[in-house]
Amino acid sequence: MSLSVNTNISAIDAYNNLNATSNAMQQTISELSSGLQIQTAADNASGYVISQGLDVQANGLGVAINNGQNGISVLQIAAGAMNQQISILQRMNELATQAANAGTANSGSLAADQQEFQALQNQLDQIANSTQFGQTQLLNGTYSNQSFQIGAYASSFDQVVVSIATLNTTSMGVSSAAISIGTSSAALSAMVAVQSAIQYVASTEATVGATQNQIQAIIANDTVGQQNVQSAYSTLVDTNVAQAMTKFSSQQVLMQSGIAMLSQAQSLPQLLLKLIP
Repeated sequence: MSLSVNTNISAIDAYNNLNATSNAMQQTISELSSGLQIQTAADNASGYVISQGLDVQANGLGVAINNGQNGISVLQIAAGAMNQQISILQRMNELATQAANAGTANSGSLAADQQEFQALQNQLDQIANSTQFGQTQLLNGTYSNQSFQIGAYASSFDQVVVSIATLNTTSMGVSSAAISIGTSSAALSAMVAVQSAIQYVASTEATVGATQNQIQAIIANDTVGQQNVQSAYSTLVDTNVAQAMTKFSSQQVLMQSGIAMLSQAQSLPQLLLKLIP
């Protein structure tokens, strides 16, 4: 060992080790106090980039789940209105069948049936023009090629496109201009038209129901995906508290030892005085 007064190699070495321990301890304290082992790119450059991508994906999936749930609400409103329309059409079919019974029908009964029949036609149009989600019309023919964003990225695979057919009396072929039950012969034609309309609405509702089931399945998949992505993000970014505390305890011991050794190293030049007579 070289002994000199101007340069205390032992003290410098002890100081460097103490400084390294102090920096490591500060990093560990930061991890424990924040709960994050990666707070900036300086902590882990590649891990930081990966974590930001995972965060984007997890957040996107969370919003996509909400979007899907709103989409289901839209379809449920539309399906509920279609159920009402089918109920009305079923009653219209009953009235048409009753009016077609020429053997018992008379002008008074036909007029009464026709009055109710026309009121039901008006109700069908009222439902078609008033069914909406917020300010968005659903059954009047304007709800076409509407896209639901049900994934985290701007991909066609992360979207569901929905169109709902026009469901007014004109599109169904049961408008007051097209059919009536004022006579028994007209009622026979009305029966065919109304039964066809029932199939038309039922088919449209079946398409809406299938889309609703599709979105529900996607939401379930998004939920599992979000959980797995959040787990991966946590593993990469969050502090392992048990591991960090073990490291912190070791650093405390090294810190105390380093301070003691630096104190001892700084006193070494004083021993040289004993060599001076």
